[in-house]
Amino acid sequence: MWESETESVRGREYGNGVLSSSKHGVKTDGFELRGQSWYVATDVPSDLLVQVGDMNFHLHKYPMLSRCGKVNRLIYESNNPELNKIAFEDLPGGGEAFELAAKFCYGVAVDLTAGNISGLRCAAEYLEMTEDLEEGNLIFKTEAFLSYVVLSSWRDSILVLKSCEKLSPWAENLQIVRRCSESIAWKACANPKGIKWAYTGKPSKVSSPKWNDLKESSPSRSQPVPPDWWFEDVSILRIDHFVRVVTAIKVKGMRFELIGASIMHYAAKWLPGLIKDGQGQGPADDVMSISSNSNSSCGSSSWKGGLHMIVAGTKDENPSIQAKDQRMIIESLISIIPPQKDSVSCSFLLRLLRMANMLKVAPALVTELEKRVGMQFEQAILADLLIPSYNKGETMYDVDLVQRLLEHFLVQEQTESSSPSRPPFSDKHMYEGTQRGNNPNAKMRVARLVDSYLTEVSRDRNLSLTKFQVLAEALPESARTCDDGLYRAIDSYLKGHPTLSEHERKRLCRVMDCQKLSIDACMHAAQNERLPLRIVVQVLFSEQVKISNALANSTLKDPAETQYQPLIPNHKTLLEATPQSFQEGWAAAKKDINTLKFELESVKAKYLELQNDMENLQRQFDKLSKQKQTSAWTTGWKKLSKLTKMTPVESQDIGPQMSTTVEQTRKAPRRWRNSIS
Repeated sequence: MWESETESVRGREYGNGVLSSSKHGVKTDGFELRGQSWYVATDVPSDLLVQVGDMNFHLHKYPMLSRCGKVNRLIYESNNPELNKIAFEDLPGGGEAFELAAKFCYGVAVDLTAGNISGLRCAAEYLEMTEDLEEGNLIFKTEAFLSYVVLSSWRDSILVLKSCEKLSPWAENLQIVRRCSESIAWKACANPKGIKWAYTGKPSKVSSPKWNDLKESSPSRSQPVPPDWWFEDVSILRIDHFVRVVTAIKVKGMRFELIGASIMHYAAKWLPGLIKDGQGQGPADDVMSISSNSNSSCGSSSWKGGLHMIVAGTKDENPSIQAKDQRMIIESLISIIPPQKDSVSCSFLLRLLRMANMLKVAPALVTELEKRVGMQFEQAILADLLIPSYNKGETMYDVDLVQRLLEHFLVQEQTESSSPSRPPFSDKHMYEGTQRGNNPNAKMRVARLVDSYLTEVSRDRNLSLTKFQVLAEALPESARTCDDGLYRAIDSYLKGHPTLSEHERKRLCRVMDCQKLSIDACMHAAQNERLPLRIVVQVLFSEQVKISNALANSTLKDPAETQYQPLIPNHKTLLEATPQSFQEGWAAAKKDINTLKFELESVKAKYLELQNDMENLQRQFDKLSKQKQTSAWTTGWKKLSKLTKMTPVESQDIGPQMSTTVEQTRKAPRRWRNSIS
C-alpha cells in the first residue's frame, strides 16, 4: 500500500486509517477463517449465517442488527424472528468488503487503505449502514476517509479509481469515479515545478508497472519534472475511467499536444498490435502478429489488468470477447482525440485506422478517423499507408481507403485555401496547430506519397486499371513537377499485368505527362518495350523539344556566362533527382537516339528529293496538256494582252525584245511553233 501524503495531517481524526468502535454487544478477539467460512472468536454461539458468494459468515444478530439497516429490514420484514440465514449474492466488493463491514459491526479495528476503501464504501451503502441507526456509522467513516485522505493524494486517487472497475454501477452512483477523476485532473494540470508528490515517471522495460515498486522507480525530488509525468500512472486505468480522466483534463485547459500524447501512450500499452510495423504484411499476418504480441505481453508481467486480443492463429475458441474489448478501446480513443490538427501523429492515426478496419469499428467513427487522417495526410509514410483489405475484397491492400483519404485531404486543402482569413476553429491553439501544417509543398509531398503507393500496390494482379487510373488522376496537375514517380508506377503496373491490350496500355499511359519526365526517365522510356509505340514517340518528341528550347535559350544569353555554368548544374541536378534505375543503359540509349535522329534526317532528305522530282514531272505534264488544247494564235493574243496591261516603264524595257519577237513570229511562224513544242 502506498502511504498517502496527508496521513500525518489526518491521523488524529481518523486514527491513521484505522476504524474502531467501542460500542459492540459481543466481545471478540477477532475472526477466524476455516476453509470457506468465517467464525467469530467468542464464547457466544452464532445465531446468524450470512452467505456472500461462496463465503459463509457465522455471526450474531445483535451486532449486525444494530448497524446494518438491510439485515434489520430483511429479518423484520420476513415476519420470522427466528430467521437465521441471509444470502447477499450481489453485494459490491464481495466477501472481502463484507468481512470488513462485519468486523466494524463487532468493533474490531479495520485498516482503511486505498485498495479497500471503495469496496467498503459501496458495501456500506448496500448494507444501509447509515447515521439513523448509529452515529458515526460505516458510511460516514468511509466517506470522510475518501474526501479528506484519498482525494488529497495522487497515488490514492489512482488506486481507488482502479479499484472501482469491479464496483460498477455502485462506484459510479456514489460519485467515487467522478470525484477521483476530478482530483486526478486537477493534479495533472498543476505546474510541474510545483509538484511535491511522487509518481511513476517513464515506463520501465516491463509492459506494465508494478505499483509495489513505485518508490524505487519514482524520480527524486531534485530532478526536474517532465510535462508527461502523469502518462504512465493514468495509463493503468480501464478505458472508461481513462476517458473520464482525459475529459476532465480537457475541461481544466490542458494543452492538446499533451492530451494527444497521453492517448498515444495509452494506446501503445493497451493495443499491442498498434506498435507493430505492418509493412509488407497481409491481413492474416497482421492478425497473427497482434496475437503473438498479446501473448508475449501477458507472459512478461504479473499484472493481469490489460486487455489482450487473440483474433486468429490461436486455439482460443471464443475470441469475440477480446475483440470486443479491443473494439471498445479503439472507439473510445477515437472519440476523445482532440480536434486540433497536430494533437496526434498521422502515423498513429493510420495505425489506429488499420486496427479499426480489422475489428469492424462503427462506420461513423471510422469516417471521422479518415477525416482526421486527411487533415494531416502530407505527414504520412508509405509503411503506414499499406493497410490490408480486411473486407475480403479483390485487392490485397485497401486502395479504396487511400482514395478516400486523398479526397479528404483535397477537401481540407480547398477549404483552407478558400477561407485563409478566418481560422477553422474558434480556439487559438487549435488554429495555430491547423495552420502549421498548411504550406504549398503539402500537395507535392502527397503526390510523391501517392506515386510510391501506386508503385507498391501495382504488383497486385487483382488491382484494376480503373482504380489505378482514378487514384493517379485524383491530384491536380500542379501537384507534380516531375512525373518520374508516376512513370515508375506505370512501368510496375505493366510488369505485373503483362496481358493488357494495346488500348488498355494507352489508357494507362494517359495519366502521365511525357513533358514532365527527366532525361534519365526519357532514356528509360525510349527503350521500354512495355510502353506503347505512340508513347515512346511522344517521349522522344518532348525530349527533342526540350533540347531545342534549351539550345535556343542558351544562344540568347551571353556566351561568357553560359559557356560552362548551364550544363554542369543542370546535369548534376537531373542525376540527383532521378533514381539509379533510370541511369543504367545511358550510353546505349544515347546511341539509339542518335541513330534514330540520323535515319529521320535521311528520310526527310529523300522525301524532299522525291517531292522535287514530282513537281518537275507535274510541270512537264501540264505543258503537254496545254499544247494540245490551245493554238499559236491564242497564245500570242494572250501574250499581247499581258503587254497592254504593263506599265510604261515595263513596256519600254521589254518593248525592243517584244518587237523582235513579233517580227520573227511573222516571218517564221513554223519555227515559233517548233520552239514552243
